[in-house]
Amino acid sequence: PWFAHVHLFQIAGPRAIHSSQWGLICPSDTPEGEACGLVKNVSLMCHVTVEVDDTNLMQLIRSYGVFPLREFSYGPNEYIVYVNGKPIGYTEDPRELAAVVRGLRRARCIHEFVSVHIKPTVKCLHVVSDGGRLCRPYIIVSNGVPLITQDMLDDLSANVLGWEDFLAKGVIEYVDSNELNDCLVAMDESEVTTATTHMEIDPATILGVVAGLIPYPDHNQSPRNTYQCAMGKQAMGTIALNQQIRFDTLQLQMVYPQRPLVQSRTIEMLHFDQLPAGQNAIVAIMSFSGYDVEDALIVNKASLDRGFARACVYRRAGAHLKMHESGVYDRLMGPVIDRETGRPRREDEALEADGSAAVGACIQNQRVVINKEMPVVKPSAAKENAGQLALHSATPANLVEFKRCPSDYRGIEPSFVDKVMFSTSEGNQAVVKVLLRQTRRPEVGDKFSSRHGQKGVVGLIVPQADMPVSAQGICPDIIMNPHGFPSRMTVGKLMELLGSKAAAVQGRLHDGSAFSGDPVEELSKILSTHGHHYLGKEILTSGVTGQPLEAYIYFGPIYYQRLKHMVMDKVHARSRGPVTALTRQPTEGRSREGGLRVGEMERDCFIAYGASQLLLERLLLSSDAYDAVVCEHCGLLASSRTWCQYCRSSQRIASVRMPYACKLLLQELMCMRILPRLKLAEPNEKALQALAATKS
Repeated sequence: PWFAHVHLFQIAGPRAIHSSQWGLICPSDTPEGEACGLVKNVSLMCHVTVEVDDTNLMQLIRSYGVFPLREFSYGPNEYIVYVNGKPIGYTEDPRELAAVVRGLRRARCIHEFVSVHIKPTVKCLHVVSDGGRLCRPYIIVSNGVPLITQDMLDDLSANVLGWEDFLAKGVIEYVDSNELNDCLVAMDESEVTTATTHMEIDPATILGVVAGLIPYPDHNQSPRNTYQCAMGKQAMGTIALNQQIRFDTLQLQMVYPQRPLVQSRTIEMLHFDQLPAGQNAIVAIMSFSGYDVEDALIVNKASLDRGFARACVYRRAGAHLKMHESGVYDRLMGPVIDRETGRPRREDEALEADGSAAVGACIQNQRVVINKEMPVVKPSAAKENAGQLALHSATPANLVEFKRCPSDYRGIEPSFVDKVMFSTSEGNQAVVKVLLRQTRRPEVGDKFSSRHGQKGVVGLIVPQADMPVSAQGICPDIIMNPHGFPSRMTVGKLMELLGSKAAAVQGRLHDGSAFSGDPVEELSKILSTHGHHYLGKEILTSGVTGQPLEAYIYFGPIYYQRLKHMVMDKVHARSRGPVTALTRQPTEGRSREGGLRVGEMERDCFIAYGASQLLLERLLLSSDAYDAVVCEHCGLLASSRTWCQYCRSSQRIASVRMPYACKLLLQELMCMRILPRLKLAEPNEKALQALAATKS
């Protein structure tokens, strides 16, 4: 119907990138799901302007052929001149005035972020210097020739010239989206004509910071670049140069990060090669067993033993020692000594005398990390000395006792104390922080991703003896199923493998920048020159049978990221545990030791399979089974096992097993003056005997 198109348009409109946002908003870096297109990220060279005082700007423009508004006569060539939305006069030659303003900007007579544009439809010329506008730099083209020369570029490479020098020379200028409507921009020097006004510095600058890290992004299907923009922020790596002295709540560090063999200019500009987030893995693209389906990865056990993708997880435990209303501060106490053994209790075995865990100590599950005690008024003393407590603002020390409230460690695997810090907060409160460290090697279920949105979990860890091996004796670190390529169309990943292999044999890094990376033909020639297959394929020998595989295998290095999603943080199982007070059903969530809910769709699946006993067991016996007492005569819930308040009788009382949530629903309906009655089937002898035994 027609309204479906209108509804779709209303949803899709704000999410799409408008043509005026070209080069200002990254076309790839946006979240998936509901926020897609609504949360935007700026491009690499986008700049947000700051407000500039327009007093001198108005006076300067008035001196260049701007007539007073009182002489304005609505002539065909008269254009009103606005400065930051305020009309200051009119001009009869708007293009000449716009050229003058641009000349002043290029000569640094006015601020570099001042913009000028003409609106012929409403006959006005706008000069703006306000803040909050998005603009980006362009190379100025004059008479069909870019003003930047090769000598300038050589001086830039030699650090003789800098960015400010290019702005001062008037060869580069900032242009916002409104002024861009009056410009003709060429993508590169081959497209420059006499009508061209500007030229792109680099076409890859239309991408954002994260999208710029992707090698050959112009050869990938666009959603894959969007997926990588999300996953690239989850990759473990080196976060900062001061990471060894930080006390973050959660910090994930890769132990042996490597710079990628295929880089982009964005990587060099951001110094990502100095703080990388991944490793170059030798990848064989082939099927291997049945554990590599659905994007699962086969990982070499020997590679893990050598430290491949190993990571450290740092978690912080902390405590503030604050002063309470009683005037007494919290305190740290050493371990509690067992009277029988004379040694610290088991949960306090890692504590030192200052109340914090010892550096280097191994902390097991439910062990105390910081032993803090909180002052409370003794209940007996509070009654006996109520008048004394009311007169004094601070509680006397003899009326206070300390309650133990320690910070304990919860985790499946033990952690080690990395650092302990004692400090003070802004409120002059004592603060103690303990940094716990876990070293984690990849295991089955951990998530990995390449830089092309190709994510997958570890499906199997195989001994090196069973892995295929090349003629040079190289064993792959990762085996990836080839079925992940046809539908995803991540050609950039195939090109990255080719470029990484060429970089390895040639001994230099290769360029994978968007729109200008090293071409496949050049990479293939490098491989063939060094004695490798033209397309990067190799003959592998099976480690299981010892026979050569019957096909050429695409084989080489690919930069892989280990993501923060680890199975150790997500594994959860429960047989018995806490229940909610209202419905008596299991709690929800891993942190609360909750259960895994069987939803409506799972229930429908059980019904479709006819698994009635499984359905009964999941939805009743393992959830909230309850023996409700029902009167057979009236069908209402009885008040006790021997009495029906409605019938005023105890003759026909039955026990019915139902979910407690069902019994709660019946009672809530009764609160709303809806009287549901249960019609019971004829009871059998065993049920009657069980009921009689209950009554007796």
